[in-house]
Amino acid sequence: MSGASLRSRSFDPLLILWVVLAAILIFLVVNPLYQLVHTSLEDAETGAFTLSNYVTAYSRPRYLTAMWNSIRLGFSVTFLCLAFAVPIAWAISRTNMPAKGLVRTLVLGAFITPPYLGAIGWILLAGPNSGWLNRIYVGITGAAQGPLDIYTFSGLTFIIAIYSFPYIFIFTSAALDVVSSEMEDAANILGAGIVRTTFRVTLPLVMPAILGGAIITFLEAIALFGSPALIAIPARFNVVTTQLLQFFSQPIRAEVAAAYAVPLLLITVALFGVQRWLVRRRGFVAMTGKGGERRIMDLGPWRWVMLGYSLFVLCLAVLLPYIVLMQAALAKAWGRGFDWDNLTLKNFNYVLFQHETAAQSVMNSFTYAAAAAFIAITLGLAIAYIVSRKLLPYAGILSFVAMAPFVVPGIVLAIAFYSAYAPPPLALYGTATILILAFSTRFLPIGYANADAAIRAINPEMEEAVRILGGGRLLAIRKVMAPLMKRSLVGAWLLVFIPATRELSTAMFLYGPKTRTMSVMLMDMSEEGNFEHLAALGFLLLIATLAIVGIASALLGRDFMLRRERQ
Repeated sequence: MSGASLRSRSFDPLLILWVVLAAILIFLVVNPLYQLVHTSLEDAETGAFTLSNYVTAYSRPRYLTAMWNSIRLGFSVTFLCLAFAVPIAWAISRTNMPAKGLVRTLVLGAFITPPYLGAIGWILLAGPNSGWLNRIYVGITGAAQGPLDIYTFSGLTFIIAIYSFPYIFIFTSAALDVVSSEMEDAANILGAGIVRTTFRVTLPLVMPAILGGAIITFLEAIALFGSPALIAIPARFNVVTTQLLQFFSQPIRAEVAAAYAVPLLLITVALFGVQRWLVRRRGFVAMTGKGGERRIMDLGPWRWVMLGYSLFVLCLAVLLPYIVLMQAALAKAWGRGFDWDNLTLKNFNYVLFQHETAAQSVMNSFTYAAAAAFIAITLGLAIAYIVSRKLLPYAGILSFVAMAPFVVPGIVLAIAFYSAYAPPPLALYGTATILILAFSTRFLPIGYANADAAIRAINPEMEEAVRILGGGRLLAIRKVMAPLMKRSLVGAWLLVFIPATRELSTAMFLYGPKTRTMSVMLMDMSEEGNFEHLAALGFLLLIATLAIVGIASALLGRDFMLRRERQ
């Protein structure tokens, strides 16, 4: 081949496309985080370098107390989630506990329930005096008041935990499904019973997965906004997220908010670093992707105890809140209870057709979520393809950038987007554009991880065959790879779409008068105190989510959100 021919083949016109896609990734991920740090070090008036924002953010005792409350909340929630999730995951994966399908379905229900909606349900259940559980207790015992008060630190811990434990369940269950029984059999031969084998062999083997789930749970707890806003503010104690909201009250002090948020980012990075160090130091090698032979442990009569424990936890997370939300949504006055004369559909009619912005918030939520899912999957697929085919120098860095939002709390990302794109010349604050871009970035790791897995499952030789026959790279992608990845990408789209419809931490700091989402509207309604209208709008969100998950499960396989397909 001549030198001229080599030179003509050395430049790929698609290189421009790959560079543009990499630039978009940097625009969405790197630039906001850079601007977050830059804003925290900038004087609001002069633009000069300063550390005064950090002094302001951490000079008042109540700001430090809010930070301490969040850290304490994170640890408390994590420990409670471990107590909920690990036994249930172990019972489903390794024992003969009955009704496993029902338990998995209820775990999925807890997973897709927005935490702030669950918090509303528990306000109706355990609010002091008027909560249903307290009223039942008073009616049975004749006591002056009920024993439960959800407006406490322990109440907030409980609410967050019952909707966060599915993270640890997913990690632990997936790990238990691929651990061979060989070492457990060896322990049994040496005389170890079920309890000793579980604590000395099984759980240590899946400890990396448990640590990973625990870290995600901790970060979820300290970054949540909805549940703390509903519980902590009336209870008169602050956490980081509610304190950040105060910084966004007029006049907005974005530079102080940025300084207050940066440590959250550092804590997140540090935690993931510790997790990787612990895993590498312990040298876990017994887990493989293939999965060994797994024998189910016979618990005897204790299998019913495990089922009872599982259903008790899931009743707290799903059944009780769903029942009371449905009752409130269909009631003229929720406090009158289950009475035929109290039933009405007017609450749904009001939020859909009479409320000024409720119907628009429904449309906004699904429109923004659909657009964000499309962008996250498209960009994630493109970056995964660039990385897997090494189409750009140092392509591996793009993989790190694409996964970076995974370790950025939603509320920190929102402040980062505000710092980067709210000021002129873009001035995107309050627009649909900034919400869609923020949602896309927030859930980009889901799109990238699923696309990367799908690409790795396809033999590159199939793509090369198209190119040998004269087709270009884009033709190979369109005609060969896209059809083979269609099922995986549809599942990934749904995995982005569903959480994006309920996203609150990001939306709360970026929405405008005309861009309220359902999650923001629910928070606004909670301030009005009309639980009937609030429950009706929340139930619409819940029904829509359940319908989408049901359709997706029928098309993609049962429990597609909770369980990976076994190879």
